Order: sequence, then C-alpha cells, then structure tokens
Amino acid sequence: MSKTGKKVRIRYVRSEIGYDRRQRATLRGLGLTRVQQTVELEDTPAVRGMIDKVKHLLSVEG
Repeated sequence: MSKTGKKVRIRYVRSEIGYDRRQRATLRGLGLTRVQQTVELEDTPAVRGMIDKVKHLLSVEG
C-alpha cells in the first residue's frame, strides 16, 4: 500500500470491442471486466500509466 493511502476510482464506460488486444489486457490488469463497472485502486505511477493507455474507455474520479 502507498504511504499516503490515496485512492483513484475508475469507471469502465466504453466497450473494448474493436480495440487492440493490449488495451484489453490493460483493462483486465486494472480489474475491469464489464462496462459500467467501478473499481477503486491505489494512486500509484503504475496505475496512472495504465489509466493513461486506455483513458478513452474510462472515467476517472479523484
């Protein structure tokens, strides 16, 4: 766990259909499997990098 304990809430808002296999794998790595699913993860550079790669499919809160 990060020292500050900050979290980021991610909502999967757009389907992965028609996108690259690597982007699908990134979504799975973030713990997202269904559209409209929300997960809360630690706010780390690794997670931020993954979010940046699929930001067109997500909605990010805090």
